[in-house]
Amino acid sequence: MFILSLTYVKPNDEADRHMEPHMAWVKEGYAKGWFLASGRKMPRTGGVIFAIGERAAIEAYVAADPFIIHGIAEYDITELTVTTAVEGLEILKG
Repeated sequence: MFILSLTYVKPNDEADRHMEPHMAWVKEGYAKGWFLASGRKMPRTGGVIFAIGERAAIEAYVAADPFIIHGIAEYDITELTVTTAVEGLEILKG
């Protein structure tokens, strides 16, 4: 599993201008079966996506995020080996 933590490097109004294509990219990540959950950080300094899949494919997909392409955010990708999960979240286990 991967934790994709994005941090805005430009103001929120700049992020808002690119939010629609970013959200289309997020929805495509769900359609591919890679994204499991996502949302904004509070306070609004970026967001977090929980993802599964092959690291190289995830990294390549992150590089195609409109937020990356337009210099809105930077990503920190953390790989996590889940060993324990509540019932119903077994998909997180590697």
